[in-house]
Amino acid sequence: MSRRRVVSSKKAGKAPGELVFIGEKKQEKPTVSLLSYDEQSIEEKQGISFEEALAVSESEKKIRWLNVDGISDVDMIAKLGDALSIHPLVLEDIVNTDQRPKVEFFDEYVFIVVKMLSWDFKQKNIDSEQVSFILFENSLVSFQERSGDVFEAVRNRLRLGKGRLRKRSVDFLLYALLDAISDQYFVVLEGLGEQIEQIESEVLKNPNPEVVKNIYSMKNELIFLRKSVWPLRDCVNSLLRDESEFVTEPSLMFFRDVYDHLIQIIDTVESYRDMVSGLLDIYLSSMSNKMNEVMKVLTIFASIFIPLTFIAGIYGMNFEVMPELSWNFGYPLVWIVFVVVSLLMLMFFKRKKWI
Repeated sequence: MSRRRVVSSKKAGKAPGELVFIGEKKQEKPTVSLLSYDEQSIEEKQGISFEEALAVSESEKKIRWLNVDGISDVDMIAKLGDALSIHPLVLEDIVNTDQRPKVEFFDEYVFIVVKMLSWDFKQKNIDSEQVSFILFENSLVSFQERSGDVFEAVRNRLRLGKGRLRKRSVDFLLYALLDAISDQYFVVLEGLGEQIEQIESEVLKNPNPEVVKNIYSMKNELIFLRKSVWPLRDCVNSLLRDESEFVTEPSLMFFRDVYDHLIQIIDTVESYRDMVSGLLDIYLSSMSNKMNEVMKVLTIFASIFIPLTFIAGIYGMNFEVMPELSWNFGYPLVWIVFVVVSLLMLMFFKRKKWI
């Protein structure tokens, strides 16, 4: 598992506010969808143009959710930004997918950047996508790197008209989307937890260099997750404390619920980081113990052969007068001495509990 690094050198030398797409997940043709709803009705349009979306938003007095999938076409993003009077620096942050999660308050809207994470069950790593929200008085605009998200449950609730979603203001829709993103973090944590258990089993049963690679990859995943969650917690905290006119009093309690979820996620991430660090210590201890076992066996064999080598060395000397050399049973007697000495040393090692 490896963490992707977005190259931001494309912005070098560019003027502030000049739009340059920075990212890996490039969708050549953006797709636009629009959900317009109130308590009585809902209208959904898929694959429409920016012009159609803006025309609908100007003619209807409903809550509108305009979603853009694909931000690599900077000309279309700039065109939409001009139509909605979005600041050029905000548009620059939208097309730069290396942004840190943040929230910025303007007179006409609130700008929020978050990381939408999901667990890749095949690659066993975290898949990340930047999502930007612009909250207006009666509408919400979201920008995603590519098609596919975690918001389908929110869309279904809007379509069915159940619960309080269609009865509340647009800031409640923002809460629902942030809640869907934070809930997906728990799925990511579940995947990471399973991987940590698997690595722990490998460390205990068969420590090898590949396990170290997996441990460091897991540490990178947890660092990335921490960098995504901590700033998002600060974003939600800003929405709660800054008393923005775009966040109404009835919605504050629900944003506090998202904040509590993020605190829980952060605590779990810190616990996982401690566990992974502990796995590295266990691996090093296991390798050290394995090396000690090998050295113990080698030392025992060397200790046994030291006296045998001594005896063989004595009778290997080139002296003519050595009485034992003329004995008929000298050779088998030496072997008997070898065996007795070896057995005595093994019994001594056993008594000392060295083996």
